[in-house]
Amino acid sequence: MNDHDFLAGRFEEHRARLRAVAYRMLGSLSEADDAVQEAWLRLSRSGADGVDNLAGWLTTVVGRICIDMLRSRQARREDGMGVHLPDPVVSLADGGDPEHEALVADSVGLALLIVLQSLAPAERLAFVLHDMFGVPFEEIGPLVERTPAAARKLASRARRRVRGTAPRPDPDLARQRRVVEAFQAAARDGDFEALVAVLHPDVVARADLGAPGGVTEVRGAANVAKGALIYRRPGQTGRHVLVNGSAGFVNLVDGRAVSLHSFTIVGGLVTAIDVLADPERLEALDLAGLIG
Repeated sequence: MNDHDFLAGRFEEHRARLRAVAYRMLGSLSEADDAVQEAWLRLSRSGADGVDNLAGWLTTVVGRICIDMLRSRQARREDGMGVHLPDPVVSLADGGDPEHEALVADSVGLALLIVLQSLAPAERLAFVLHDMFGVPFEEIGPLVERTPAAARKLASRARRRVRGTAPRPDPDLARQRRVVEAFQAAARDGDFEALVAVLHPDVVARADLGAPGGVTEVRGAANVAKGALIYRRPGQTGRHVLVNGSAGFVNLVDGRAVSLHSFTIVGGLVTAIDVLADPERLEALDLAGLIG
């Protein structure tokens, strides 16, 4: 085995972790893969001589690449065209996909990714690297061009935002699924009161239709219940899946996926529903192929 192959083997040991870092930073699976590939190119050019902690070195390299990508987004004013839902990680309802589980460990649901998406790049990096991956502030500070103490403040500010707007969902998947099934049954039966009963009073429903305006948002149990009843489609069937590790379902019409629903459930009530109905993004996910 030559030096290049040895180095490539060491890099592969860390790929899953690096992809998880990049996904949390960018909310895009394709961009996360691009960031990881760029980290490999930098490692292959510089080598690992003098690097005592390769995992830590690669994590900070990916962090630097991601913050540059986020800043480039802002410079191109992409966000001015409207916020879009982060890429979902979809798996079968029984789970069992180690790659997917690594990506969405620590309850990284779409609701949390949406909150992270609203943070400034430096806040997002400080929070993701420290709170999710244990990188010390002494290493984060130079990445955001601040002192370690200032980086700590960035993470603290981001942490308060996350806790205030993205509460940790119920960990019991069976309980989650029962709530989702109750929501589906009430929507199918046109039962407004039953729908309201499973929704938190301050529930938020976000829908990404792929339109130029980005995500549409509805708040409040009554408004969300009305929307669920209005957008029922004849001939539609639902199949249960996991979306970022939480209960969700795919709606199909004539075997074609027309929407993907992700639920955030806290205390037995739905606090957020994220709906991806962008035809192009749904086609790229190949949900019909996933669920057979």
